[in-house]
Amino acid sequence: MQIILALYLLIQSLVVAVVIVVILLMLARLALNYADLNPFSRPVMYLRRWTDPLVNPVRRSLSQFGFGPNIAPLVTILIAILVGWFATLLAESILLTTAGGVLRSAQKLPGQQSALIGMIGWVLYGLLDVYSLLIFIRIIFSWGNISYTNRVMRFLVNATDPLLVPLRRMIPPLGMFDLSALVAFILLWLFKAAIAGTLLQFA
Repeated sequence: MQIILALYLLIQSLVVAVVIVVILLMLARLALNYADLNPFSRPVMYLRRWTDPLVNPVRRSLSQFGFGPNIAPLVTILIAILVGWFATLLAESILLTTAGGVLRSAQKLPGQQSALIGMIGWVLYGLLDVYSLLIFIRIIFSWGNISYTNRVMRFLVNATDPLLVPLRRMIPPLGMFDLSALVAFILLWLFKAAIAGTLLQFA
């Protein structure tokens, strides 16, 4: 349990650090939008090079809804905070599932039916957590414009398309925002809640 707790704290610290870096870069980019600086100076060019991959997709989406491009850094900050929050929750859920499975396997209850049901519950709960993680990683990779020719990206697409493609047919995307992924997370959360309320009661 101490190892799992330490791992969670490490992941949480890394997520917070990444979010803080994104916030600082976006605030600098926001100040750059209103400052009268030479756009060809080395600091400005470096800042744009680091922030364009994050800002440009948001700017394109905002333009489709009639918003000005200057607020793109603020929207990017909000998205980074939400993604960081969700990543922390997902890491916590996966690690708690791992801890529960380890504790259950450590208990020597081979003759009890409830132990088997509880173990099945932990396995199913863990699989749903892993599937949620695959969808989350695919979103991050898509944000980074990683091509389908990449082996990891190809695996993520093949693994998550059976759920995302039917949802995408029913729920079209809004600009850059693929709502099918959000609905998939909600469905997976509902299944996990159902497992927690039934099978894990025997754990």
